Amino acid sequence: MLIRIVKLTFKPENIPSFEQIFNASKNGILAFDGCNMVELYQDINNPCIFFTYSFWDKASDLEHYRNSEFFKTVWGKTKKLFADKPEAWSVNRLQTTNPS
Repeated sequence: MLIRIVKLTFKPENIPSFEQIFNASKNGILAFDGCNMVELYQDINNPCIFFTYSFWDKASDLEHYRNSEFFKTVWGKTKKLFADKPEAWSVNRLQTTNPS
């Protein structure tokens, strides 16, 4: 399993717009082959910083999503809202205490 972590920093006035975009697109992301879960987190100390976690069966599934028109449309709307350059990591889960 591959986990994609993306750190997004928004201008304060753009947070509601981002949340609306995320809510409108999360099920579309989940509908892509190989996507098992999509999560959104907000930093406790800086509410302008968000993290998305998406869980993929394999790297090619993530790449198929990232090359899709759906991603290009969502990303095009989202990147207009940034206050800082986004950061992203693709990681493999090595251990978990979650039984599922």
